[in-house]
Formats: sequence, C-alpha cells, structure tokens
Amino acid sequence: MKLGFVGLGHMGTAMAAQLLAAGHALTVHNRTSAKAEPHVKNGAMLAETTGKAAKGEAVVTMLADDAAVEAAVFGPDGILEALAPGAIHISMSTISVALAERLGEVHGERGQLFISAPVFGRPDAAAAGKLFIVAAGPAAAIATCQPVFDVLGQRTFVVSEHAPNANVVKLSGNFLIASVIEALGEAFALIDMAGIDRAQYLDLLVSTLFGAPVYKTYGGLIAEERYQPAGFKAELGYKDVGLALYAARDLDVPMPLASLIAERFRMLIEAGGKDFDWSALGLLAKRDSGVATPLKSKIRD
Repeated sequence: MKLGFVGLGHMGTAMAAQLLAAGHALTVHNRTSAKAEPHVKNGAMLAETTGKAAKGEAVVTMLADDAAVEAAVFGPDGILEALAPGAIHISMSTISVALAERLGEVHGERGQLFISAPVFGRPDAAAAGKLFIVAAGPAAAIATCQPVFDVLGQRTFVVSEHAPNANVVKLSGNFLIASVIEALGEAFALIDMAGIDRAQYLDLLVSTLFGAPVYKTYGGLIAEERYQPAGFKAELGYKDVGLALYAARDLDVPMPLASLIAERFRMLIEAGGKDFDWSALGLLAKRDSGVATPLKSKIRD
C-alpha cells in the first residue's frame, strides 16, 4: 500500500521499519525530522507536514496523546485537509474515546474513512512485528488495511464497526496492566522486607499460577529494577488510566481501583519518576516501605 506514517517515537520507529521491510511505499513525518532519517535511508519519503504524509491510500498516526493527534489531524496542512475521499486514517495511538468519536465524525463528513487500531505490546514486540492489534471501524476499510496489520502484529482482534470501541478495549487493557504492575510492586516490597530473593520469587510466580506474559514482563522489570530506559513512560501510564476513568465516567461505570492507581502514578511522577518505565510503580512501593530509592523521599503530612 501507499502509506503515510506520522509519529516516530519508540513504537512508531519500530512499526515504520517493519512496514518498509515488508515493501510498503512509506512516507514518514515526525515533529523532530532527525528521527525520520534512518527510514529515509531505507527508502521512505520524508514529509515536511502531516498533510503531505496523508496523500496515499492510508495514513497511520502513532502519537503520544490526544493533543499530538489533534495537532496532526486538525493543524495547518493536517491530515483532515489532505486525506482524499475514500482514503483511510488508521489511528494506532492510545487516545480518548471522545477524540476517537470526534475523528470518526469529521472524517465521515469529508468522505474519508477512520479506523481505531490501538496496539498491545512494548517496543521490542513492535520491532518483531508481534503486536496485538485491536481494530474497530468500517468492515471494508479494516479488510483493506489487514495487510498492514499483518505486518505489524501477530493477531488482529476486530471488535466493532464503531471505531471508538477499540479505544475502550485498549484503555481497559492498560488499566488491567497497571493494576498488575501495582500489585507486583507491593508484593516485591513485601518479600524484600522478609529477605526473600527476588529472582527466586519471580521464578516461583511465573512457574505456577502467574505464567501470563504480563507477569513475566513486568515481574522481570520490577525484580531487576530495570526502569530506564523506559519502554513506556510512567507519565503515559498516568495518562491512560486517566482516560479510562474519563470513559468510565461517561458510561456511568465505577472504577475505584483505577482511581487508586491513578493516584499512585501521580505520586510516582511527583517523586521524580515521570520518565521511568511505568513499572516503576514497583519502585514507589519499595520507597514507601522505607527503603532508599532514586525517588524523592516520601512526603508525609
């Protein structure tokens, strides 16, 4: 396909490389153009604006938050102005349900197609083409984009023809991951204080009742305290749990655990952990048990 790709952070860089390697004709754009240079050397075209990246059959956005997506779509020479009728905007970012609703509406008004296709997986999974993709939108558009999804992911889950439903699934999933991280952090803080070996404890967990990838991945990061460089920053985790809470409010669904975890992320960020991996909730639990950590000391009222 003739594709545009907007957003070359850790995830976007890996995804764009996969698409190039698979032979897709790729035009890339990033706010910091230097990040596009490796892709240009490998055959991609460089777009100076998001609009110039949206001249093909489809354009992918993989950006950090609602504000970045809004700027790419609605800004000067943005995607909305440039995308041809019948062409597809594939939003793979983790954005709010409300923004996905708005994007579906405005693209529809112009005869453009919109798919929400957020992903589960960290940058290493993106680099291996092993993401899990949650797709929602018009069935024909998803079928057109399936070859793209097949390159980027090991499986695509089509959940609805209503695009924002994919964002509900993604936000609920990130809430579940954050819940596991917080629980693991507290459990490791407990066994630390008892003098139990972290590696041995992790082996016990993942060899028995907790063999799921989320426990293996985040249990390993917490056990080894590998919080930098961040695969997914704590500030993004805070953002995603907040978006889950916004969605829950709009649907009148109580989420008391999500409120607690949002507060834990807020505390981690205030303690200096903004740029740590979101698994550094485990570091917060360790600090709160009275052990010295790289975080700022606990503030007591």
